[in-house]
Amino acid sequence: MAIKVGDKVPSMTLKYLAADGMAEADTDEIFGGKTVVLFSVPGAYTPTCTAQHLPGFISKADALKAKGVDDIVCLAVNDPFVMKAWGEACGVKGEVMMLPDWDAALSRAMGLSFDASGAGLGERGQRFAMVVKDGTVTHLAVEEGTGLDVSSAERVLAAL
Repeated sequence: MAIKVGDKVPSMTLKYLAADGMAEADTDEIFGGKTVVLFSVPGAYTPTCTAQHLPGFISKADALKAKGVDDIVCLAVNDPFVMKAWGEACGVKGEVMMLPDWDAALSRAMGLSFDASGAGLGERGQRFAMVVKDGTVTHLAVEEGTGLDVSSAERVLAAL
């Protein structure tokens, strides 16, 4: 069953590539005691993700923070090296935490993974955006199709 408004983000530890090497990120620490926008893309360097989804959150970071968002997190089923390189290529410059969900564990635990084996991609995370306040989901927008209709930075900003 998919996560919904009022649910807690599952507790788990993910690995990411920090400036000084591999590091661990605990979801309880990422989402606890603050307001976080978490958005998920099916994959780094894919067309919509690279041209629209991630850039939208980078360009709207100041506006989101002005509305009380403490952190913005991008989740994708990619390894830590790919997520770091993709973030650098897109110019995140510390505005967005690039969080790899390399084996789709978090996406699956939230009930928001899907099988993209037909496209040669394996299990992936759905495209979505959520607002999480102190670990609890307060807004959730999951894309029904392949477009970027409900989970864009503009739509999240309007929901705050």
